[in-house]
Amino acid sequence: MTAERLADLPPHSVKLSLPSTKLQNPVHLLLAALALLAGATLPLLTFAPNRLLSGHGIYLSELADHPSRYWLLAIPALPLLAAPWLRASRASQILLVVSTALLSVGLLAIAGQEAQLRSGAADSLARVSFGGAFWVLVLTAWLQLAEALRGLRLPLPAQVAVVLAAALPAIGLLPAGQLHSLSLLKEYHNHLETFDLALLRHVQLVLFSVLPAVLIGTTFGVLSFRNRRLHKLLFPVLNVIQTIPSIALFGLLIGPLTLLGLLLPRSGISGVGMSPALLALVLYSLLPMTRSALAGLEQVPASVREAARGIGMSASQIFFKVELPLALPVFLNGVRVTTVQAVGLVEVAALIGAGGFGTLMFQGMASSALDLVLLGVIPVVLLAIGVDAAFKVVISLLTTEVQENR
Repeated sequence: MTAERLADLPPHSVKLSLPSTKLQNPVHLLLAALALLAGATLPLLTFAPNRLLSGHGIYLSELADHPSRYWLLAIPALPLLAAPWLRASRASQILLVVSTALLSVGLLAIAGQEAQLRSGAADSLARVSFGGAFWVLVLTAWLQLAEALRGLRLPLPAQVAVVLAAALPAIGLLPAGQLHSLSLLKEYHNHLETFDLALLRHVQLVLFSVLPAVLIGTTFGVLSFRNRRLHKLLFPVLNVIQTIPSIALFGLLIGPLTLLGLLLPRSGISGVGMSPALLALVLYSLLPMTRSALAGLEQVPASVREAARGIGMSASQIFFKVELPLALPVFLNGVRVTTVQAVGLVEVAALIGAGGFGTLMFQGMASSALDLVLLGVIPVVLLAIGVDAAFKVVISLLTTEVQENR
């Protein structure tokens, strides 16, 4: 486009087409600087003859010898590096989302190709693992995507849909068999049965601890709302429980539950396993659930209660038909916090034989196998993010509905 044609265009069109020479977003600048620093100083991948040796790094600079691989990363990386100077527009934000998706696919594809070239067969002892640069590049790219979504100002369900769409191409490499030679995937196939059992136990522990915590915490919240004296007595106790470290609480419960199991031999209660884990998780979950139930009831306008009484509603009808629907978004936010917290705490419960993904993590730490550690950590992170996003979408929809009904 010539200078004469540019002069004929409206000012806003030029802003969409040309990057600014002025810094537009310092957050993007920080993320781009971290990505450049990591790419220049940290290895993209690591290669080791077996899982017990640390091996050596494979740096981004080595990709320059293979132009096809180099451009696979350079093309989507350029918009992300230029993001600090791109004017805030819908087109530029969409460009960053697409660039993040392409960069993620490129990084994973290169990692899979390098693993196939260096480790060979699936039963080979050689290991190709993700290096520090890989994790930093992926993290900074997705943080830039989050910043772009903030600029687009989409509704929360639409934001979740965009994130899933951006992750779909990278996920598609798994069934295509492009990543099977990576050390992480080798560990997964070697521990497939253990992984499935860990997933099942992890979900069981989360569900069986959150459900009673929701019932008990909601009851405590309602009682605290009705009786301010109980409120003053209850919350200091719950705050003390919350301050106890998780490992310490698991340990403190071993003795009493062991004694209880001896007194009730057919109850199945023991000092290790699911019993102390579930009890500790329920105790940890009581504070956020009680607080959210209380906060939800407190934010219901007094005028609404008075109007309900004025039309002859009973106390139970006011609670179920007026207070509970209005308090539901705040209440569900407490359930969200409680569930995400439980997902993380179950990881530690493996120390007392409760199972879950913590079993893989601690097994990997004991054998100095980093990829086995990641096999026990990454699913927990993804599970927590998924649970958090699902609850936020539901809360967003409910909040919109409550506001419309008002």
